[in-house]
Amino acid sequence: MTHLLLAGGSGFIGSHLADRLLRRTDFETLTVVDNLWTGRAENLRHVTDPRLRFVQADAEQFRSDIRFDEIYNLASPASPPWYMAEPRRTISANVAGSLNLLTLLKEGGQFAYTSTSEVYGDPLVSPQPESYRGSVDCTGPRSSYDESKRCVESLLFEARRTAGVRVKVVRLFNVFGPRTRPDDGRAVSNFITQVLRGMPITIFGDGLQSRSWGYVDDIVDALERFFWLDGTDFPGPLNVGNDREIPVIEVARFIQRLFPQVPIVHLPPTPQDPTNRRPDLTIMNQVLPGWECKVSYEDGVRRTIDWFRAELGLA
Repeated sequence: MTHLLLAGGSGFIGSHLADRLLRRTDFETLTVVDNLWTGRAENLRHVTDPRLRFVQADAEQFRSDIRFDEIYNLASPASPPWYMAEPRRTISANVAGSLNLLTLLKEGGQFAYTSTSEVYGDPLVSPQPESYRGSVDCTGPRSSYDESKRCVESLLFEARRTAGVRVKVVRLFNVFGPRTRPDDGRAVSNFITQVLRGMPITIFGDGLQSRSWGYVDDIVDALERFFWLDGTDFPGPLNVGNDREIPVIEVARFIQRLFPQVPIVHLPPTPQDPTNRRPDLTIMNQVLPGWECKVSYEDGVRRTIDWFRAELGLA
C-alpha cells in the first residue's frame, strides 16, 4: 500500500497541493498534518475524498506507525509578521519538523521540501540563479525563517549524499492567491483586505522594493510536475516563480485603480526588507520545459479580490 504525508496541508499553498495530490489514483491514504498555526481548517473543508486523514499536530511532534512512501513538507509560516513574532517556533517547525518527518520516510521513499527565495537574502545579483549563495544575515530579524530554510536544505542534501535519500527541493518566490489568511501580512493580501475594508493601502518604505509575484495555480502546476508528475530525478534546488519583477508600489497603484477612493499611505520601512527578488529560470526551463507563470499579476489580483470578497462576506 502507498501512503503519502503532507505537512502544512491546511496552509495557503499546502491546501492547493493537497487538491493536486488527490487527483492521483496511485495511493491509499494521504495524511495531512497541520497545527493550524498559520493554516486554516477552512482550506480543506471542500475535500470529501475518504483517502484524506487530517491530524492536528506540530510537524516536529507528529508520530505514526506508518512509514510513508512520499513526504511533502510545507510546515512553516512564510509571512514576515508571523515568523518574526515567533522565531523559536519558526526554527523548530522547519528544522526539528524536517528531522522528525525524515524518520517517517520509508526506505527508498521521496522527501519533498518547499524552501524559499529568502535563502538569497538581499541579493546582490539579479535574477538569482540556484548557484547564488546569497547575501544573508544570520543575526537579522528575518533570520529565523531564512536560516532555518537554509539549514533544512543542508539537512536534505546531506541526507541524499550520505544515505541516498531521494529528495526534491524547490525555492518558492512570492506566491499569492486564494486561501491566503486575511491577516497573512504579506503585500498583496494586505492591500486587498485593506481596500475591501475601506482602509488605506499601507506600504512599508518607498515601495520600490521589487518582487516576482506568482499566482498560486501556476506555482502549484510546477510543484505537481516537479514532485511527481514529470518523473524527473533532479533533486533541486529549483527556483519556482514568476520572472516578471514588479515594484510593490506598482501593485498598490494597480489595486488603487480598482478602488480609487482608497489612499496609499507610506509607513517606515521594514528592517532588512530585501530590495529585489527575481528568479533565474534557466534550470526550470530544462527540468520542466514549457512551464511558465501564465496568469498575469493583474488577472491574479482580480481573482484574489473576488475570493477575499466572498471570504470576508462582502460579495
